[in-house]
Amino acid sequence: MRVLGIDYGDSRVGVALSDPLLITANSLGIVDAKAGRRSVVTKILEYIQKQDVSTVVIGYPVNMDGSKGPRVKVTEKFARELGAACADVHPVEIVFWDERLTTRMADRAMIEMNVHQRQKGVSDEIAAMLILQNYLDSRRSGV
Repeated sequence: MRVLGIDYGDSRVGVALSDPLLITANSLGIVDAKAGRRSVVTKILEYIQKQDVSTVVIGYPVNMDGSKGPRVKVTEKFARELGAACADVHPVEIVFWDERLTTRMADRAMIEMNVHQRQKGVSDEIAAMLILQNYLDSRRSGV
């Protein structure tokens, strides 16, 4: 069983997948969110079924002070819809993971890789990998 990482956004959704040993996070790319939440749920469900995913880790966009802003409600609604879509087909555990600073770390990684920051979707892919990698690392360290 594998773990899927998601950086949920209004325009694009970054998606990452763990290796079978749950050690590393690898990008699966981005899903266009402009077609609507239902379309995103359908595409993510395809990944879940095809890759035999047992857990979905969704970046939780809390504010820097830990309070819940408007993005949290949107993300929670997406998670509920994904969970409902998976319930009868391929049940998964859905975990929220604090994503504070992942965008900044993704931007820094893009600079280090010499990737232009205006290249749409790359930061979303990297953010999804960072969210998932942080989750996987915490599981191994017992945090």
